[in-house]
Amino acid sequence: MSQNGQKLIPDTLMLEDRARHVLNAIISIADDDHEGIPFFSANLMEKPAFMRHGDWDYGSSHGRMVDALVLARHMTGATDGLDVEERYRSNLLSFFKDDGLSYRQNNPKTNWEPNANMIDQRAVILALTSWYMSTGDRKVKEAADKHVAALKRIAVKERDVWYYPNSEYKYGGWPSANAVQLRLAPDPAAFCGRLVMPLLKYHELTGNGDALELCEFFSAMIVRRSGVFNPDGSFNDALAYRSGHFHTRIGTLDALARFGYYTHDASLIHFVKKSYDWALTWCTSFGWTPGDMHEQAYEHETCSLVDLIATGITLARSGYTEYWSVVERFLRNHLTESQLLDLSWVEDLDDKSQDDVGLKTYYRVAERTRGAFAGYSAPNDFCCDLPHGRGHTSDLQTCCIGSGTRGLFMGWSNTVTEENGTVSVNFLLNRGSQWLDVHSHLPHEGKVVLDVRKPLKRLLVRIPEWAGYAKVEVRRERGDAVRHQSGGEPSMWVKDRFLVLGEASEGERITVTFPLSHRQTVEKAMGQEFITKWRGDDVIHLSPEGVYHPFYNNRKVFDTAPMRAGDYRRLEREFYW
Repeated sequence: MSQNGQKLIPDTLMLEDRARHVLNAIISIADDDHEGIPFFSANLMEKPAFMRHGDWDYGSSHGRMVDALVLARHMTGATDGLDVEERYRSNLLSFFKDDGLSYRQNNPKTNWEPNANMIDQRAVILALTSWYMSTGDRKVKEAADKHVAALKRIAVKERDVWYYPNSEYKYGGWPSANAVQLRLAPDPAAFCGRLVMPLLKYHELTGNGDALELCEFFSAMIVRRSGVFNPDGSFNDALAYRSGHFHTRIGTLDALARFGYYTHDASLIHFVKKSYDWALTWCTSFGWTPGDMHEQAYEHETCSLVDLIATGITLARSGYTEYWSVVERFLRNHLTESQLLDLSWVEDLDDKSQDDVGLKTYYRVAERTRGAFAGYSAPNDFCCDLPHGRGHTSDLQTCCIGSGTRGLFMGWSNTVTEENGTVSVNFLLNRGSQWLDVHSHLPHEGKVVLDVRKPLKRLLVRIPEWAGYAKVEVRRERGDAVRHQSGGEPSMWVKDRFLVLGEASEGERITVTFPLSHRQTVEKAMGQEFITKWRGDDVIHLSPEGVYHPFYNNRKVFDTAPMRAGDYRRLEREFYW
């Protein structure tokens, strides 16, 4: 489509555009007055708003930011803030000691104790894996190999399981030998389970055997011995298990699903599916998740939602294709709605006169956090300040900025996939690729246009379950030739919701249309009810409305999708997570 020589595309959700926005926050939260270390959290409700450092500033924040920068640049090709990125990368490498582990550092304004926190190690290997995947830098591989060897060396090894007996490792050994002897492993999901995800990818990328062993024995520990997940799939909500903390539980399910897919272990996939389905009953259909089952139950972390997205994708790739639609709802709604683009409601300062250098800043907080993702949000509000739970704590955390970027990437990289000559359109989102371009007119119209860029042996496109099948229509144009197909014809459907379009020719334009669903649901979140109006898979109104920065109710919809000048990013070589 073009007008006056300009290419036009639908002015609808494009994940690579959202990745450009998040780059601003990733780069701008660096603290130039404190060695370029990113601020960890932000309180946007205070007047003036401020950002603050935390003990997560080191391996965790730097790992998340390096990973996010790699993914966002792959999606966009943007080169903003390369100097900041270089500082993040050099800082990340500087946190290693000669034992191969990443250590938190001293901050003169606080009493944080330097240690190799086991949660941080997951972000570190995540970043090193993405970094090496994108550059092939040998020094990065050397650091990652040493890091993985250290993770293996310090694990307590029993006959059929490995684990870490403490949340922090001190240089030279675990703080308590007695903890090792008594098997006092804290929160196995947080410290061992989630590590499987980046370790498995690192093994796939490099063939590192230590990484695969860690995956094998950590997975066995989680499934067979840990008690993190109850027999019915529910989360163990005991205090020792962080009250059923959703981010670490679902992050562990993501890891187990990937390992089950890699090893062709159907029992492990079934284990994940049972628990994933239970977790969905605690979430809304549009993607709000509780923080845990008790103290943080009312606070949604973007991290948890991205874990749901990643796990759902692996389950869908494993044959449970119903999860493609679940994930698309999450992408269209709470992930992108949780991205901070309008900051007109935030008050900050134009100077650093009130800053506490090394700890806190009030300087241009709104401008610097534009593009970030919610740290703790309510179902209908960016800020969570409910009388339940902990009340208001903070609004942004660096971990959620990194996770949100990863969520965008997972949606973008799985919108169009190819396997054994079959190209599948899994999400009905705008996306360019080497095989075809997807022009999505949703939620305005039930219409998706596919421009085929090279000959395809077999083309599938997923149709939403609410569109039915009898009224799905296909118009195929190539030059002057036009032919029609209908979803009501026999042998047009596979995998329950995928429309079979068969062979497709280079230069062919395929327009798929279907009825658009208008419906209303009552969504429940921790005892609260929300009246939710849907147009297709998009929430267009939510009641009751939020107080501070309401979600959903400013979305504009039209009878015909608006168009804009633009184009998509297409890569001959893409990498996947």
